[in-house]
Amino acid sequence: MKRNRNKTRQNPAENPILHATIESLDQEGRGVAHVDGKTIFIDGALPNEHVTYQSQRIKPSYEVANVVSVLKQSNQRVVPKCPHFGLCGGCKLQHMDAGAQVAAKQQMLEADLWHIGKVKPENMLPPLYGPTWGYRHKARLSVKYVDKKQRVLVGFNEKGTRYVADMNSCEVLVPEVSALIAPLQDMIIQLSIRDKLPQIELAVGEANQKNTAKAVDDKPVIVLILRIMDALTEHDETHLKAFADAHQVQIWTQTKGPDTIKPFWPLVGAQLQYSLPEFDLIYPFKPNEFTQVNPQINQQMVNRAMQLLQPKAGEKIADFFCGIGNFTLPIARSGASVLGLEGLANLVDRANESAALNHISNATFGVADLFKMTEESLTDLSLSHGAFDKWLIDPPRDGAFELVKAITPASAPKLIVYVSCNPATLARDAGILVAEKGYRLSAAGVINMFPHTAHVESIACFIKN
Repeated sequence: MKRNRNKTRQNPAENPILHATIESLDQEGRGVAHVDGKTIFIDGALPNEHVTYQSQRIKPSYEVANVVSVLKQSNQRVVPKCPHFGLCGGCKLQHMDAGAQVAAKQQMLEADLWHIGKVKPENMLPPLYGPTWGYRHKARLSVKYVDKKQRVLVGFNEKGTRYVADMNSCEVLVPEVSALIAPLQDMIIQLSIRDKLPQIELAVGEANQKNTAKAVDDKPVIVLILRIMDALTEHDETHLKAFADAHQVQIWTQTKGPDTIKPFWPLVGAQLQYSLPEFDLIYPFKPNEFTQVNPQINQQMVNRAMQLLQPKAGEKIADFFCGIGNFTLPIARSGASVLGLEGLANLVDRANESAALNHISNATFGVADLFKMTEESLTDLSLSHGAFDKWLIDPPRDGAFELVKAITPASAPKLIVYVSCNPATLARDAGILVAEKGYRLSAAGVINMFPHTAHVESIACFIKN
């Protein structure tokens, strides 16, 4: 009997086990195959492998499946380092050689640029590599009290579910943070609010504090933000303070929105910060403020951006979606006059703080909703600040569609460096810049900001014809 592929059985475990040959990886790190003309996305499979699979979700035009067995193995397959890989949803590609991961991401970038934007880079930049383990300095961990087992789970969610993975370590987190997972579980089980603490957000700063008190024993500065849904008892406070002192971490709390985030213990601790040594820059930041999760790669990314932008004294440069000034201040070091625009006022405040700390006077910052940019507002910006010679754009995943659509001949810079965390929206915006705004895509390449995940960070350079 022919299988009905348009309906998933009520129990996916009853779906038949079938064969497939994997052709490529998709944007989520799944193997892509075609069976009877239908696209099958197979989690755990690598290109050129022959596998058996079982579908978990069946739609009219595609299926989502898991690998059952690998009959012909890729030479790119490796043994995952983390014992929780496969259960934990934090990583997707630990079973793939690290170099092959980067090559696959470069292929994804090229494919999106062509299929979505109908553009090809004149030059493919060498990929930017960095540490593949212990690199992650920021993360959001879920917390779950399991009453039946009298246990607390702390970690990332399980793959494809909202359940918290049962884990006691994490190979991609900074080692000092990975070592805190089990002690956190033991500590939280003793709290009265153990079932009212759904999340811990963590941030790690550099150990060598140049402008603030030096971290104890040169250890990194670690801040844990506990999202608490009920009042702490005196007993709870005692346990939290003891944990912070024993593990040399700072505990902050959040009761409602972001404006309720505040230090709990110690009340005054070492400042979180990161540095860009090549530009003699230090950036202080709050634990809930956006910074790149991989500081080693961030240094390489900024260097690459400056190489492409080539800022010079006397130029006027705009940095859109500037955040806390990650690119703005290195641009300013060149002597160029730079304007950083960002949608969040707290990040603009932090950027101004960093500019003052680093004695930079040729960078100014402002708050602007860049998702509502129009030709008129962009023209007004050029009139008030003077025409910009160059742009740097570093948008969130939604990209910079409104901004690039707003470009007119009068406001068009001669060069744009575009840093992207989503190749699909980069490709869309690249298509507009090339087909409608008179630019050519001179170069593009990937930045492996998130090893062992399917996340693709990239950078591109556009030059006005």
